[in-house]
Amino acid sequence: PNPSYTGSVTGKAKRTGRKRSVWIVCLTVLLLGVFSFAGCVTRVETAEKLQDLEFTVLDKEDVPEAFKSRIQEAKSEPFQMSYADQGSLYIARGYGKQPTSGYSVTVTGLYETENSICISTDLLGPEKGEETKEAATYPYVVVRLDYVEKDIIFD
Repeated sequence: PNPSYTGSVTGKAKRTGRKRSVWIVCLTVLLLGVFSFAGCVTRVETAEKLQDLEFTVLDKEDVPEAFKSRIQEAKSEPFQMSYADQGSLYIARGYGKQPTSGYSVTVTGLYETENSICISTDLLGPEKGEETKEAATYPYVVVRLDYVEKDIIFD
């Protein structure tokens, strides 16, 4: 047999094998990407707002003692929690330790969907020019509303 012919066939076979491997890798990556995106899309939930809920923002002294204790234990880190008692639902959102006074939390929305209660809050910092004290504070808000047996979503 002709040695150059054998070398040529072997070289071509190697190139074809490499091309095939590259195509397989590209196709695998492409398919993984497509399935990854498809997985993300199927998890998107749209919750249609049914109604705004009436609520009261509570002063710290009006929070039930058992709930107040849980808040005190958790307040150094951001937290989201709820508590039910005697036909009322209490929802709390805290923003953890802040470096100065002057911080507050405002409720920007509280509404009901088919499967959940959604609450939106914002942390407000000290106003420009406001006199603050260099002391750690732990801003949080507690709202009370009529009891509803639904999941709570914090936004």
